[in-house]
Amino acid sequence: MKRGSTLFLKIAVILIGMPVLALCIFFVPEIANFAAELYPDISYLKYLVYADLYAAAIPFYFALYQAFKLLSYIDRNKAFSELSVRALKNIKYCAITISTLFAVGMPLFYLIAEMDDAPGIILIGLVLILASMVIAVFAAVLQRLLQEAIDIKSENDLTV
Repeated sequence: MKRGSTLFLKIAVILIGMPVLALCIFFVPEIANFAAELYPDISYLKYLVYADLYAAAIPFYFALYQAFKLLSYIDRNKAFSELSVRALKNIKYCAITISTLFAVGMPLFYLIAEMDDAPGIILIGLVLILASMVIAVFAAVLQRLLQEAIDIKSENDLTV
């Protein structure tokens, strides 16, 4: 495969990371301050919001890094290798971790939605959980297919 044929996808991976970084810098402190204003008697709620949202950003960026590595493997004609399977496995685990972190933080979404009387906040939390689980399942399916293709390829190489 020609080098740079996945350039568009690499740019897309970078562009996906930029808005999330902006959200982490500008929007997460606003959410945490809003939660602290809604519940002044629960002073530690602000730090729980910080911990949950920033903890979810870590596996998100690790998954983006793994996707970037996977695209690099495709550029170097190593798409059918154990490195690609490992990258897909890491993406799957990152998606499961993100989904778990948001599921654990779901009571925070509920508290904010209850006090602010905005049920859409709960829906946003559920969409985040569902989206990351869909990515985890998709990565697991791709990982299995790629592993089977590698097995078939190695079997054919031994036959010839």
